[in-house]
Amino acid sequence: MAERSTAAVDVADNSGDNPLTAKADKATTDGVTESIDTADAAEQGGNGGSGERKATEPTIATPELHSGHKLARRYRLEECVTRLDGFSSWRAVDEKLRRAVGVHLLPADHPRARSVLAAARSSALLGDPRFVQVLDAVEENDLVYVVHEWLPDATELTALLALGPLEAHDAYQMVTQVSQAMAAAHREGLAHLRLTPSAVLRTSTGQYRIRGLAVAAALRGISSDTPQRSDTEAIGALLYAVLTQRWPYESDAYGLHGLPKGVGLIAPDQVRAGVHRGLSELAMRALVNDGATASRQEPPCTTPDELVKAVGEMPRIRPPEPAFTAPPEYQRTTYQQGTYGRPAAGPGPSVTQPVPQPPPPLQGRTGKALKWAVSALLIAALGLGSWQLADALLHHDKSGSNETGNTQTTDQSDGDGDKPKAPLPLTIQNAEEYAPDGKPQNAEDVRKTYDGDKSSYWRTKSFNDGPRLAPFKKGVGIVYDLGGAKDVSTASIALRYGGDHTTLSLYAADSMSSSTAVSEMKQIATATTQGTTVDLKAKSAVKTRYVVLWITEVPSAPGDDYSDPGYKQAITDVKFAG
Repeated sequence: MAERSTAAVDVADNSGDNPLTAKADKATTDGVTESIDTADAAEQGGNGGSGERKATEPTIATPELHSGHKLARRYRLEECVTRLDGFSSWRAVDEKLRRAVGVHLLPADHPRARSVLAAARSSALLGDPRFVQVLDAVEENDLVYVVHEWLPDATELTALLALGPLEAHDAYQMVTQVSQAMAAAHREGLAHLRLTPSAVLRTSTGQYRIRGLAVAAALRGISSDTPQRSDTEAIGALLYAVLTQRWPYESDAYGLHGLPKGVGLIAPDQVRAGVHRGLSELAMRALVNDGATASRQEPPCTTPDELVKAVGEMPRIRPPEPAFTAPPEYQRTTYQQGTYGRPAAGPGPSVTQPVPQPPPPLQGRTGKALKWAVSALLIAALGLGSWQLADALLHHDKSGSNETGNTQTTDQSDGDGDKPKAPLPLTIQNAEEYAPDGKPQNAEDVRKTYDGDKSSYWRTKSFNDGPRLAPFKKGVGIVYDLGGAKDVSTASIALRYGGDHTTLSLYAADSMSSSTAVSEMKQIATATTQGTTVDLKAKSAVKTRYVVLWITEVPSAPGDDYSDPGYKQAITDVKFAG
């Protein structure tokens, strides 16, 4: 496939993180020129950038907007995080779906407005969960804006590097996930060209996600004749940085010190002791610009696909063993050491341990009175116990005489009262797909889950990672309407795919709407299965009209006529009872 350079967009910042292999235009903030020529010059000297700079463009003022401004009567701007080069980036709130989003804004007459819209729409079509997703790209009221995901629980690689280099396992995971994601993007003709530490995020679950595919470089007018080589070198620089906490060029960048001037590019394991040898060689093979060569005569990696192949040929690096603190040595007591009541061992003459004397008996009138009181209490307790025992024996004899005549009747009545009632089937009146993130799976086929035909089904999309859908998706599900408030105690679910494994839960909802999170609902039951059927049973029946069937883990399944291979599931039949 011929290489196509479609730039990528991340949340812009003005901290000096210029592209690795491409040059950005001069930036302006509210019409005031902010020069970055020094950073560009340092970058040219550091890595011999292969990117191209577009022709000089006129200074364009950034749109004057403020917190509280609404776009499309939906996106409320909250905080401006960047104002740079004629565009601004904001943290905003999607009031329709009640979630945080990021927004890039620039004037519709900006020279790069059309390329930004095209890049954003190309990125949105990729739909790869390893990238921060573009949610909307609109031209409206003399403004062009791009809306993308906001990940509040994710941490920039820049912040992680400020704490020190990463462990070998973490560095291995980073280069594996980022190179695989960029290889998939380039197969679709998309390049990043601005793959910096601020463009890579690590979520709370350890997954790495890339922001800025197809918009950030378009905002800055960055292009390249060799986009695959540029992105591969950028991944090599990221790997170098996480191994050494140094930037692999002479200029300082992203809060990291560069290499000493005049020494050239040296391997990471020569910069810092203890660096994993295989990862060090991999970083050198990816840094192919300026005559950098790999050690041991290994061929350089010039595309993300070649880098993925090189990572796959390495022995897998396992996570470090958890640190174990040995408990303090057990201290035996004097009794366990066998010296209790014995003379202490020593070189001198043995000394007999004094035997403690018991306390003297109570003397005088007080002692005699206390003795009589204790004796009286003992006599009273014995008498009361004897009386209770005799009463219990008499009551037993009376009940025994009555038991003979009533045995048959009692047994019959007890048998009828203890027999549990079988749950009654509940009729499903309606159903809709439950998609709190606004991304339904297959909404038009929801009715096939209760049409009585087990050959028809509702299916999820195929996911690259699993069985757990998080962090890419918290879950997928369907909300069912029972027509009125009913006691729900059991559910029988028929699935299309077996395997390791499927986890389902039932929740009582207030309505058919997807605006309420499952964390705010009452859970009825949950179960995990490796088969194609599962029964969910509640500890006690829950009265509700609306029931959400929520799936959080799905098995790996092969491809078919309707979906690709991956982690996925399909529901063929759903029945409720109560």
